[in-house]
Amino acid sequence: MPEGPEIRRAADRVHEQLAGRRLDHAWFAFPELAREADSLVGRSVTAVDSWGKALLTRFDDGRVLYSHNQLYGVWKLHDAEREPDTGRSLRVRLVAEGRAASLYSASDVSLWRGDRLGEHPFLSRLGPDLLTHGVTAGQAMARLLEPRFRLRGLGGLLLDQSLFAGIGNYLRSEILFFAGLHHKVRPMDLDEAALERLARRLLEVTRQAYDQAGVTNRPEWAAADRMRGASRRRWRFAVFERDGLPCHACGSGIERVMVASRRLYACPRCQPPG
Repeated sequence: MPEGPEIRRAADRVHEQLAGRRLDHAWFAFPELAREADSLVGRSVTAVDSWGKALLTRFDDGRVLYSHNQLYGVWKLHDAEREPDTGRSLRVRLVAEGRAASLYSASDVSLWRGDRLGEHPFLSRLGPDLLTHGVTAGQAMARLLEPRFRLRGLGGLLLDQSLFAGIGNYLRSEILFFAGLHHKVRPMDLDEAALERLARRLLEVTRQAYDQAGVTNRPEWAAADRMRGASRRRWRFAVFERDGLPCHACGSGIERVMVASRRLYACPRCQPPG
């Protein structure tokens, strides 16, 4: 499933396609939304952003179209007169000044007043988005030490979307590796320096994944892997899906374990348990 950086990049593309333009046409496959389609015609798209794995299309009347791609949803951008070549099921189409954005295969779509987004059953459970909400290292440190989070092992905690929205499986492994932390360590176990390091890696690794289309590896390590003929799936990560291969930093074999029912990859030497 795409993680926060991938959804934010998708939001950026839809934003570029529609923002600042007035809708000429809106179409929804869902009956409850189809009744609202005509009321969106003539409205301007003011922004498209993301919150975790949800994409939010904002209109100038204060309404917001919420969509969650889940496993199979995808936005396709195209000219209004040219239908995308796909066998997927169309769920949403927005057309503005000859440009179209079409959402396929997603099933979780709804229209909200912007001032009531906090009541959304999914968004109301999310923590801040590290890419959208301007989270600072200090704020991340403080959040990690909140009573509901501080006693939990990082391996499970980082996947909890109420901590920070958008962190998924590959980001979890990469963040813990670059922070030099074992998955069983709890925020309360960390001294101030280690806590600050974790907070900064949370922000930096997530930002790099966004900036570089999912690449979280260090440039020199990625370049060395490419020289050896590694596939992008292999060289884009420092540890994720590299079990049995040598750690770029110390040469130890990367290990794979199951934590919170998900695969986690780590270096046993760079991320000691104690």
